[in-house]
Amino acid sequence: MPNPVSANTSALPQPSHPVPAVFPGRQWQQVLARDERADGQFFYAVKSTKIYCRPSCPSRRPARKNVSFFPTAVAAEQAGFRACKRCEPDRATPRPDPQASLIATATEYLTEHAAERTRLADLAKATGVGRLTLLRGFRRVLGVSPGEFAKAQRVARFKDALRPAPHVAAPTPQPTPPAPAKRITDAIYEAGFGSSSRLYESSNDSLGMTPRTMRAGGAGLLIRYTTAASPLGRMLVAATPSGVCAIAFGRDDAELLADLRTRFDKAQLVAAKGTSGWLADAVAFVTSQTTEHPLAATFPLDVRATAFQQRVWKALQQIPRGQTRSYGELARELGSPTAARAVGAAIGSNPVAIAIPCHRVIGQDGSLTGYHWGVERKRKLLTAEGAIA
Repeated sequence: MPNPVSANTSALPQPSHPVPAVFPGRQWQQVLARDERADGQFFYAVKSTKIYCRPSCPSRRPARKNVSFFPTAVAAEQAGFRACKRCEPDRATPRPDPQASLIATATEYLTEHAAERTRLADLAKATGVGRLTLLRGFRRVLGVSPGEFAKAQRVARFKDALRPAPHVAAPTPQPTPPAPAKRITDAIYEAGFGSSSRLYESSNDSLGMTPRTMRAGGAGLLIRYTTAASPLGRMLVAATPSGVCAIAFGRDDAELLADLRTRFDKAQLVAAKGTSGWLADAVAFVTSQTTEHPLAATFPLDVRATAFQQRVWKALQQIPRGQTRSYGELARELGSPTAARAVGAAIGSNPVAIAIPCHRVIGQDGSLTGYHWGVERKRKLLTAEGAIA
């Protein structure tokens, strides 16, 4: 198979520092992964559109048969291709996203007015931006619609309203009892929901349990758990009747159980007598991940997540074993190239280690960055997967 670079540029003047060996197979994988580390090393062009792009371009991926590779932007243009307007490969660095600050202003407005029913037309009037521009901007930058973002803010207010006020010791010998939590009905309306049905419609996705159960801190929720040794140290696996809800690592069992109680402070936590079912499957799955024959996850998950967290966690599960992504790359794959921080926050809230492989996300410069269960565990996992030497 002829080399696309040499085939398209044989009659062109060669660059003063030509790219050495070009490997179309490897470059195509970098294009599919939107690998920003490959930016500047080569450019790809699409025959059907006559446009050339950076490897990290967030545009829709073309068919492989229509793609050619070039060592420089000049070579691509001399072959008759024009620069993509999204990734601007003809510029030394792409322009900053003009919508990022606009969406930041809009999210600030929605957060401040979370208790109000803000229509899209009201948001457009308050920010001076067209409704269609807002819709597209929210989808691209944050990965959710303005309505979904506003609902998340109302749910957050509702959660805060249901939490009892913290206990504060009085200066007198008699301590002041904590203030009682608000009634559920009061909290619903104060959070900005027009009726209780509006909240209950999305309670499974947003709250993870019904508001009444949530107010009781998970009271009535039965969670079985087990601890075990693993190649990554002591681990804890916990499950509700619906699926595995926690996979965590720690120094010892006491630390792991304390963390579980923090997450589900009023739930009924029961130590499993023997390991069977989903708990056994999860323990075997985790234990196998540092071996040559890792098992596939065969157990369901019961994790609480917002719509955006769900999108991020699903994207994490689609990263192949042996590969990594940077936060920026993952944001672009989600269609939200400027939402790297939001993506990082969603990754950091992952409650089920390895089952949702957040360890496969690294820094832009290739550094391992932080990991909720420790960087050394992250290093060991990536080494076992062949992602790092």
